[in-house]
Amino acid sequence: MKQFNDENFLLDTEVAQDLFHNHAAKMPIIDYHCHLIPEMVANDHKFKSITELWLGGDHYKWRAMRTNGVDEKYCTGKDTSDWEKFEKWAETVPYTFRNPLYHWTHLELKTAFGITKQLSPKTAREIFDECNEKLQQPEFSARGLMRHYNVECVCTTDDPVDDLRYHKQTRESGFEIKMIPAWRPDKAMNIEKPEFADYVKQLAQVADVDITSFKDMVDALQKRHDFFAENGCKLSDHGIEEFYDEEYTDTQIETIFAKALSGQSLSDFEVRQYKNCFLTVMAEMDADAGWTQQFHYGAIRDNNTKMYNQLGPDTGFDSIGEFNTARAMSHFLNKLNMEGKLTRTILYTLNPCANEVIATMLGNFQGGEPGKIQFGSGWWFNDQLDGMTRQINALSVLGLLSRFVGMLTDSRSFLSYPRHEYFRRLLCNILGNDVEKGLLPNDHEILSRMVEDISYNNAKRYFKFY
Repeated sequence: MKQFNDENFLLDTEVAQDLFHNHAAKMPIIDYHCHLIPEMVANDHKFKSITELWLGGDHYKWRAMRTNGVDEKYCTGKDTSDWEKFEKWAETVPYTFRNPLYHWTHLELKTAFGITKQLSPKTAREIFDECNEKLQQPEFSARGLMRHYNVECVCTTDDPVDDLRYHKQTRESGFEIKMIPAWRPDKAMNIEKPEFADYVKQLAQVADVDITSFKDMVDALQKRHDFFAENGCKLSDHGIEEFYDEEYTDTQIETIFAKALSGQSLSDFEVRQYKNCFLTVMAEMDADAGWTQQFHYGAIRDNNTKMYNQLGPDTGFDSIGEFNTARAMSHFLNKLNMEGKLTRTILYTLNPCANEVIATMLGNFQGGEPGKIQFGSGWWFNDQLDGMTRQINALSVLGLLSRFVGMLTDSRSFLSYPRHEYFRRLLCNILGNDVEKGLLPNDHEILSRMVEDISYNNAKRYFKFY
């Protein structure tokens, strides 16, 4: 019987162990999609407790605690102490067996704090105190933790109206780890939201453009896109429920935009026309700038209105209409490709039943550079052993796994970097098991290069950050 979370955790064979320890583990981290707070990096934030660092913005942990019957005040409440919140999390952890949170929790304790005990009500106070004592040391600041995990570059997620002051401050401070902004214009896309008109006013003010038409808004966004590029941005990201395929004319889009600004309701068809147009315009901007574009699709957000209003969005996914979404995706990519405007693209799905659809779709639009169209790693509820394995297997069968740009954290936490280790261990184990079964030759040169490329080299070449 293997010991839990030992040095060969998830590594079943000697080949897997060699690939991980001698190749994957040594590679730096390029975390090309995360939700870190730039201000924390700029000011080298010092965490007052493990609760702030661990539970301060982790919706995964909150979700598990709620499922375990924990009152909301221990998740996001303002009137409960750090210890009370941590204690409730410790009570929840033993119930997370076979949930990725159990693995992440103990990888984070081990790799950041050197703690190998399992977290439970029995060990909670001891672990709480030990972590808090270590957090007083300089190496446990925001920047210290990034250095500890051998991070080379992070890409935050930023709205077009952001002034990027903290990115500039970080650059000018001489911090050796790159923090690059990533363009996330969802608020300008979500025309059906009640706050859309107010957002357009904010965009107009920041861009110094009088916005009375859709064309004006595109001009404002172009100014902000240029500003982001001047500050090192080379990557966009879009959170969409699905791809859109409704035809439109310029006149129709202007009418739809005017209705939204005046507070008139829009039909579902009009919303979809607008979003199709908007995403096309954004893709053309990215292509002109030589950026990479990302599409995270399949999340159904704002399900619990009460929870959303208080705490932020929740999510789910829906398999209905997957064929129509795939067809719309194909038309969207083909339109851009025919116009010479299809830039490097990463497609992520929240619904694993679409894995083979995406992995197949990639091959329809490849060309010009290795792995130009990428199948993004297992995302949100899929960034665990089963979800990542499914994604790797689909990509392996229908594409070229060797050209994959690898893992990301998609996290707000400075303790989430072990997710890269988690992924790398799984990757090495899959390859090691294939060698053990005779499905792959035990060619150390090819296997080691493949692992190092997927862990780091492919992302460095693909994104052209530096």
